Amino acid sequence: MTPSAPTRTDQPAPPSRMSPRIPPRFTADLSASVAVFLIALPFSLGVALATGSPLQAGLVAAAVGGIIAGRLGGAPLQVSGPAGGLTVVTAGLIQHYGWRTTCAITVLAGLCQLALALLRTARSALMVSPSVVHGMLAGVGVTIALAQLHIVLGGTPQSSAVANIQGLPAQLAAPHPAALAVSALTLTVLFGWTRLPGRAGRALRKVPAALGAVAAATAFAAFAGLSLPRVDLPSWRDHVLPALPEGPVLGILAAVLTVTLVGSVESLLSAVATDKLIASSRVTGDRPPRADLDRELRGQGVANIVSGALGGLPVAGGATRSVANVKSGAVSRRSSMLHGLWVLLAAGLLVPVLDLIPLAALAALVMTVGVQMAGIRHLRSVSRHREIIVYLTTLTAVVLGGVLEGVAIGVAVAVAIALHRLARTRITMEVQDDGRVHRVWARGQLTFLAVPRLSRVLGQIPQHGHAVIELDGSFIDHAAYETLQDWQDSHLAHGGSVEVTGRSGARIGEPGRTQRGAHHCCRPWTPWQNHCDHRAPEDHAEDPSTNRSGDLPVELSEAAPFAGPPAQAAPPAPAGPVRAVRPGPAQRRRGAGQLASGIGAFQRDTAPHVRDELARLAREGQRPSQLFLTCADSRLVTSMITASGPGDLFTVRNVGNLVPLPGAEATDDSVAAAIEYAVDVLMVDSITVCGHSGCGAMQALLTASPGAPMTPLRRWLRHGLPSLERMASRHHAWVRISGRLPADAVEQLCLTNVVQQLEHLRAHDSVARRLAEGTLELHGMYFHVGEAQAYLLSQGEDFFDCRVFDSVLPDARTDARTDARANPRPDTRPDTRLGSMAGTRLSTRAGFRLGSMLGAKPNTGPDTQGAKAAKQDSPASPRAATPV
Repeated sequence: MTPSAPTRTDQPAPPSRMSPRIPPRFTADLSASVAVFLIALPFSLGVALATGSPLQAGLVAAAVGGIIAGRLGGAPLQVSGPAGGLTVVTAGLIQHYGWRTTCAITVLAGLCQLALALLRTARSALMVSPSVVHGMLAGVGVTIALAQLHIVLGGTPQSSAVANIQGLPAQLAAPHPAALAVSALTLTVLFGWTRLPGRAGRALRKVPAALGAVAAATAFAAFAGLSLPRVDLPSWRDHVLPALPEGPVLGILAAVLTVTLVGSVESLLSAVATDKLIASSRVTGDRPPRADLDRELRGQGVANIVSGALGGLPVAGGATRSVANVKSGAVSRRSSMLHGLWVLLAAGLLVPVLDLIPLAALAALVMTVGVQMAGIRHLRSVSRHREIIVYLTTLTAVVLGGVLEGVAIGVAVAVAIALHRLARTRITMEVQDDGRVHRVWARGQLTFLAVPRLSRVLGQIPQHGHAVIELDGSFIDHAAYETLQDWQDSHLAHGGSVEVTGRSGARIGEPGRTQRGAHHCCRPWTPWQNHCDHRAPEDHAEDPSTNRSGDLPVELSEAAPFAGPPAQAAPPAPAGPVRAVRPGPAQRRRGAGQLASGIGAFQRDTAPHVRDELARLAREGQRPSQLFLTCADSRLVTSMITASGPGDLFTVRNVGNLVPLPGAEATDDSVAAAIEYAVDVLMVDSITVCGHSGCGAMQALLTASPGAPMTPLRRWLRHGLPSLERMASRHHAWVRISGRLPADAVEQLCLTNVVQQLEHLRAHDSVARRLAEGTLELHGMYFHVGEAQAYLLSQGEDFFDCRVFDSVLPDARTDARTDARANPRPDTRPDTRLGSMAGTRLSTRAGFRLGSMLGAKPNTGPDTQGAKAAKQDSPASPRAATPV
């Protein structure tokens, strides 16, 4: 039989050169550019209106910022355009010098930015205190909001914020009804856009709220026939171009300097915030390169030169546009450039449509932006870092004086406070043990300014007494060093004893802590050094040349300058608790010896610092803020991962962090009793269920074999069967972890178990009652042991419909990143862990065999059908990647 060649229909057609596929990265950039364009169009017109410049100038700046800065800048996903932080500055320049000179100032500012970029000074802009920057932006926001409020009410803004405040009562007494109605409609639509109900609402929410609000107000004004001032875009033939600067030279130089500094700082800080937003919302393989700040400053300089030369507003990177660009899925600088192209096309083709927009609608939109710039979020941030004085001073100075004056005053106040904190040192002394011990605390940096106080306090210590000096600072200069060293030598010579310690209570130069060659894996957690033993068994023999800790001998240790002679550095051992004897040659420090050693370390290093707080708690009783329910795994140190101390957490630990349902078979009342006591007696504010990676209880649920004998552990694990059912159910979305799918079946079950135990909590009467009263919160947490990374369950419209665990970053972060984590972008790319996730489904079926073996009732409802179909689901399926 002759084999026949397959026909063309038996195999896929080869790709044709006539119909090439559009690259997916270009599609993502195209979609993001449209979203950013819809935000930038009304915002650019609003900024131009707020500055008093020709409205076309805002469109020119948006197009140039998108195309030029997007192409040449160093932050690929940052979108540049009319600078919101320069609104007040530009308005003042137009009033003083006119529009054409303001354009020339913009060109000169661009040249200055190019010079700064060539000098590679971009990083220096980040040296400005964040409280000064936030205060400047808040002051600009207040000024913008006050000016636009007059237009919202149908009036005309004045030349300064003070004049706007003085004229506001008269404007409120006689508002313009039509302008007020259009503005009210704009604000209503703007704030209610994200809450539109139904299927139509979901479709409309894809349109930016700013565009929807302006469009609704324009349609209302047109259909109602309201007589209102509207956008007036003159012909491009009459567009005004820059001219040579006219005015005093010093005034022009000050204006150029102001535009350069404010625009550069705003752009660079926005670039850094965009980088942080990308890092917190995307996986590593989906991130563009990090921002090159010098290149970004160079791109901003070229954009300002071009924008000013074409009669546009000053250009800077914008946080609002950049955040929208990142959240819309942009992957390269093409999205910013395309956005600029769309603005350019709209400026030429949509002039008749733009001329219908009422100025009151744009004023309401810009007023909202101004209020957001002065939002309470930054105030809370600077308050946590004790920078509220700098923030309020800068804000007030910007509103009353101007941006340059306000920034200068804010920087001066910030420097003064920093110097005060650097020079401020508290030196106190306390007499203990019936006058036998004099303890001196030096809190702060020891400089020559503190030498008089230090000498006065040290002079009060008796010559033959024992002194403990605790240095709670990171710096000591030469003058303070010599003062302390001379006093120590004199005190020792007169028969006294001295012990110099650091802020942790450990002696400076104490043997076993700073010697060369020692194992340093536990150095950050010195109280825990007993938990590991890096010596070989034969090294445990009693050796007279070693000290108590088995480290180098005292004479060979690397002593600090204040350690003093070994025989005199510490006082004679007082009568007290007997320390544990070292183990013999064949023994390791385990059991009672290890326990006694740890207790001794606590009594020596930690107890002196917590004794006062524990005494207060003993008098007043415990008042914890939350119930923390977690696993009994020894690697989960609750006080460490929550940075909590005595009296903060009411902790319940069990195998698998399980919460048995009330009335469940083989229940354990100890957990329910702890919940009832914490909720009804201690009145905690929140309950946190914390799971962790590599949980042995979850592994046991997945891998138990049928026919195994029933044990207390197996009876307890029956409370985890609902988590297995939830993981396999088609009615529950898969739990995600910080923009990715779980690594394997165990991690999937660990995450699902946290969500399921939170539902079990709601079934307890005391919890349900407090939740209904609104006085209790539930939180889910997951701790990845190997990464030392904590994840929190994101909040959504319905708590238990939110299946994303987001990483918790250190405190040094911007609010923009916090906003990004609150709305993570799902990773819809095909997952590379198909094999491991297929194993998840197989292991889940094994878990259901375990459930039937343990005596659990079979689930005959729709979840069972979901379990049968679950193995056909792909990790990259729409169900698994649905944002929640």
